[in-house]
Amino acid sequence: MNAFYSRLIALRHDLHQNPELGFQEHRTKAKVAQTLRDLGLEVHEGVGVVGVLRSGTGNRAIGLRADMDALPIQERNTHDHASLTPGVMHACGHDGHTAMLLGAAEALSAQRDFDGTVVFLFQPNEEHGLGAKAMIEEGVLERFAIDEVYAIHNLPGAPVGQVSTRTGQICASESLFEITISGRGGHASMPQMGVDAITVGAEMVLALQTIISRKMPPGAGAVVSVTEFLSDGQRNILPGQVTLKGDVRARLPEDRQAIERFMRQIVDGVAATHGISATMTFNAEFIETINAEDPARAVVRTSQSCGLDTIPEREPMSFSEDFAQFTARVPGCFLLLGNGETGPHGQALHAATYDFNDALLPIGVAFWAALVRDRLPLRQDS
Repeated sequence: MNAFYSRLIALRHDLHQNPELGFQEHRTKAKVAQTLRDLGLEVHEGVGVVGVLRSGTGNRAIGLRADMDALPIQERNTHDHASLTPGVMHACGHDGHTAMLLGAAEALSAQRDFDGTVVFLFQPNEEHGLGAKAMIEEGVLERFAIDEVYAIHNLPGAPVGQVSTRTGQICASESLFEITISGRGGHASMPQMGVDAITVGAEMVLALQTIISRKMPPGAGAVVSVTEFLSDGQRNILPGQVTLKGDVRARLPEDRQAIERFMRQIVDGVAATHGISATMTFNAEFIETINAEDPARAVVRTSQSCGLDTIPEREPMSFSEDFAQFTARVPGCFLLLGNGETGPHGQALHAATYDFNDALLPIGVAFWAALVRDRLPLRQDS
């Protein structure tokens, strides 16, 4: 192992040992910014950290994004680089994503074998779907005029270094809903004197499940899940208030909008049947991640040129990704990079025993550098 990758592994382990939650990535941001400055890059600090590397005279610019935040999980690993912060760990591999992109910045700054501008985007708070939007609202896309944008996420359970992506939708949206039911509480022995909000809520829970089974086309890949059922009832008191909370996943914007419409019809209809009122909120925390055709082709071409096992049209993922905020505004591509199939590297994302695979660091650096050369090629002498 050469000195470059030894340093990169040490950096990744340092980030893993010192995880920080969304919008609290103060140490991480400082380390990223200083690393970029040491490489001679132009550095801008705001909500996130942006590094700018220019080479040649080309006027095209591409953005490469890495996420920096950790999760509120107590790590159960016992390796030497386990989290030193109680109740917080890098259980999604953002430490590895950040290290890979910093490694790419170092490799590209040394080689300068491209013509144009690379904008390295180090984003906070991906896990809550707030970081990309915050950077965009801060003006990052206007300030740096990015033509295309790319992001890598590791994928446990897939062979080490396997690249998979697809044109079109690759990650689902996530919408959170809350339904408030206002019945009429009463004595448990005399239900006829009020309107039992639990019964009304139970009807709604069951009716909501018919949206996927009877309203959406087979294979739509949508999910409606009620995850909380809260009431003000007691052992002999029928509740007058019930709150239902839950989660909706959809692959297409039109499906998400249709599900919201059907949900509101059910809530209003069931409430009207019982002569009570109910209200519903529905907030899209993550929109669908859509890969543009040309960037997706570039990712496949680059992966194959690097000799990596490549899946050009994988099935869409059910999880959501904050990167969608970038690809909603700039053509881009989100790709998965296999993290391994066994041990902590094969554990599910967000598991307390998960760990990013250091073997991906040289693969990710080489891929990023090759992608930059593909999208910002040197001009051929005439």
